[in-house]
Amino acid sequence: MKTQTKSLLDQKSQMKTYSMEKIEKAPKEVLVDIVKLAQKRGMEGSNGGWKEFLSVYDKKLGKSLSDPAKRAPDALLAFLNTFTNLDDLKFFDKVVEKHESTEHIEKKTDKLSPEQELVHKTVAHPHYALHYSFPSHEEGWVVTKNRKKLKETRCNTMVAVDCEMVLCEDGTDALVRVCVVNRDLKVKLDELVKPDKVVVDYRTSITGVSAKDLEQVTCSLQDIQESMKKLLSRGTILVGHSLNNDLQALKVDHTRVIDTSLVFKYWSGSNFRRPSILISVLGYELRKEGAPHNCLEDARAAMKLVLAKIDGGVDNNSIPTYQNDVHETEAMKLLCHRIPISIPGEKLLEIIPGEFTVELKANKKAGGDKYAAFAVFKNKQEADAAFDGLVGDQLKDSSGRPQKLVSFKLDSGVAGSLYVRKMVQDGDDNNNVQVASNKRPLEDGILTQPKKLKTDEETPEPKENVVCSNCDDYIKEIETLKKQLSDRDQEISMLHKIIVSQARKQSGI
Repeated sequence: MKTQTKSLLDQKSQMKTYSMEKIEKAPKEVLVDIVKLAQKRGMEGSNGGWKEFLSVYDKKLGKSLSDPAKRAPDALLAFLNTFTNLDDLKFFDKVVEKHESTEHIEKKTDKLSPEQELVHKTVAHPHYALHYSFPSHEEGWVVTKNRKKLKETRCNTMVAVDCEMVLCEDGTDALVRVCVVNRDLKVKLDELVKPDKVVVDYRTSITGVSAKDLEQVTCSLQDIQESMKKLLSRGTILVGHSLNNDLQALKVDHTRVIDTSLVFKYWSGSNFRRPSILISVLGYELRKEGAPHNCLEDARAAMKLVLAKIDGGVDNNSIPTYQNDVHETEAMKLLCHRIPISIPGEKLLEIIPGEFTVELKANKKAGGDKYAAFAVFKNKQEADAAFDGLVGDQLKDSSGRPQKLVSFKLDSGVAGSLYVRKMVQDGDDNNNVQVASNKRPLEDGILTQPKKLKTDEETPEPKENVVCSNCDDYIKEIETLKKQLSDRDQEISMLHKIIVSQARKQSGI
């Protein structure tokens, strides 16, 4: 027994030494990504998580300066040195490997096909390593083979995937449906999947799947993984929008990917599922507002987006947008975000006035204690009236869109808070509008044009290029809001833990 224990300790020591040697040689941007992912996954070293570590490491600033990108490499390395768990160290290695693969592909020399060019654009994107560093060393994951020196690397075969997920009791997502189509938009896979965990929210308004639909389903995640391995053999390229979320749900690590959220450039949004995106790129609407997603049609839409990119030229970023249609679609919504997962989507009807349908935002992120949803009204006037009727602190987000911090107490006695935000700026009209995006645009270059400060001598710039003239006040306001958010996060997190603990006691767990 002592020999085994000593062997395990030696293995852990060797792994830590090996991992830290690689990490210490990594550039700062790699260290920043590792720390961000450690935060996202709730990972803790011997001094706790990132913010707890900062409270000990830096007595002066502490966690008030918690953005890893604004910290020196020494601070990032000191935090990573507090980790000794083998699984944590293996995950850090994965992040470094993703960055190394990015560097490798940037050194391309041969002429690439349009399909391979889009794979290159995806992998070379600065956000690729952050989004595609999966914990694929963990049990239950499938890693497809990467034959760099064989003909498979020149394969132009493409399939597109889209997945739907449900929310489970432990706060994670589970795969409930997966659809795959080929280049000709023919169905290669369309299956409902039986989750292996207790489901607390089927998100039927988005997934279109209910508990009754799964009563006779026997297909498991493992069955789907076997099917995906066959579809992705011989170097097949996998297509999708925010594809990392689908791969996370599938627990499949595949390197030859095209992610349309990383290869398209536009202001009109960042999720092809939303009708505005299909209008702006393909010229038609996929579904009516508030209708459930059609997993199969969404997979086809992803493939159509890539084919449109290939037809229009891989390097052509002048994709037309139809701003009037997009503006009307966005203006009739309110974005509700930082909603505690203990509050089901339908409870928003008790918090926000007016008549609307709830559309959960498809971020598909596993874990976490908050989520986001859209309140979709009949028109802009009703959305504006509902926003005006909310009682809460009036704020603005980083793009100048109005939002309110709303505190609530439900009939059940559960209390909390969330943010409600307009999707367009006040005063925008249909002829000159910057449409609010759900996410920051993920681009492999610089945003369309740099923003300029307005001066008396200059001709006024269009609204999308104007920044706040009171920058100092704006920065101070942001810092104040960050502190308020941090305090509120801790409060909500504690409430959530209490709720989960009480629920488990009542269920006899």
